[in-house]
Amino acid sequence: MARRINRAIELLAQDQAIYYTGGHSGHVLTRAQGCEDAHTWADYINVGMEHGAFDMTGLAEYMAALVEGGPTRSGHRTPTVIVEAPVNGTDAANVRFNAWQFRQILGRGVHGILLCQAENADAVRAFVESCRYPHHRGGVDPALPSPIERMHGAVRRAEGGALGIGTRGRGSESTAAPIWGISPEEYIARCEPWPLNPAGELLLGVKLESPEGIANCESILAAPGLGFAELGPGDLGLSLGYVAVPREPYPQEMREARERVFAACRKNRVAFLETAAPETIAAKLDEGVRVIAGHREETARIGRAHQRRAMPV
Repeated sequence: MARRINRAIELLAQDQAIYYTGGHSGHVLTRAQGCEDAHTWADYINVGMEHGAFDMTGLAEYMAALVEGGPTRSGHRTPTVIVEAPVNGTDAANVRFNAWQFRQILGRGVHGILLCQAENADAVRAFVESCRYPHHRGGVDPALPSPIERMHGAVRRAEGGALGIGTRGRGSESTAAPIWGISPEEYIARCEPWPLNPAGELLLGVKLESPEGIANCESILAAPGLGFAELGPGDLGLSLGYVAVPREPYPQEMREARERVFAACRKNRVAFLETAAPETIAAKLDEGVRVIAGHREETARIGRAHQRRAMPV
């Protein structure tokens, strides 16, 4: 029986790799596709809205169909669904201005969000804050003014890399909670970023895919609230002048960027996402990669056997 709502978090907490399907655009968000995907071989489904349509009606229909077609063979109500948001994490102001996207996406009942083109820690903290309800205080600067002080005009920003107060408001718990199979009150308690909140069911990630993101990766990945991160070889490669997407073995400068991001993930206990194939998956797992792209069931089958995974697919 499932112990958590979010299957991806349940597996990561066991140091098991998770495998996803779904590209950067074009995922079909219909009732029929949701019923079919309810029994996907993957541990989570990536819905690409960075380049795909920002379709909230379709996403709501799709999430409801996952419930209708479920539960999964592992006993979870649905597979985990993580959405790539359209906003770029270039700076905090841009993220805060576009925080409505996170509210809309989370309100459909998804289990996580990926922030693309993360370039500095302030932007990433703004992203985490935008996904949190204000009464949760884990990771928040304790020196910030209390709600009463704020009502009297006190203003002070978080310091020392801590989070500010969450900015997500009431309203969407009535649509998200039925997807998770819990009450609205319980949803507000449990829709928290893991592992910042060990009981949280929300998986937040970032993609580092620009020179600025690589330059700031150590501070970005130290931001509280992140569960996974990846190097984006396509956009990073384009910035470096490679029109074709660089593949492994990467050029020297990209190998160095990859090692730098991976090292920062290890230091901050953030799961590292990378592509793997059947012939490379064992080595990737032994190295410590824990979120696997590649969209091939055979890769997942070999990897799960390599790690002696017990959870049913």
